[in-house]
Amino acid sequence: MDRILGIDYGKKRTGLAVSDPLGIFASALETVPTANIINYLKKYTSQNKVERFVVGYPMNLNGSPAECTPFVEAFVKTLKKNFPSIPITLEDERFTSQLAMRAMIDGGMKRSERRIKGSVDRISAAIILQSWLDGQNNAAQPICGNADDLAQQ
Repeated sequence: MDRILGIDYGKKRTGLAVSDPLGIFASALETVPTANIINYLKKYTSQNKVERFVVGYPMNLNGSPAECTPFVEAFVKTLKKNFPSIPITLEDERFTSQLAMRAMIDGGMKRSERRIKGSVDRISAAIILQSWLDGQNNAAQPICGNADDLAQQ
């Protein structure tokens, strides 16, 4: 099956994550200098079948666009231009950096490794992608089964 790429876009670095072939789990993939992201994605998509890009969309707590949102929107336009056949979905990225840091601490990552900013970007991309995957998988499957099944019992 095709893969889905999660993208945590930043002015300096962009974190990437990829789904498993079944679209259930997200794994941190790479942190790429933002200046090289389109070339990296061109190479990646030439070697791997990518079904969709899920891009983290920065928002304030009140739901309004964050200060860095225009940079992400400009990136999405560039992404559409370079990959017109791959759909792009925006996913709320509030708290992903904090969640990524917590995941690194809980996972036992040493403080010196946590200081490497690229680690946070990759893990943030995985959290963004996993959030989207969970939403897709939960929407596709009823939590406790089909209500029609209960009526027949």
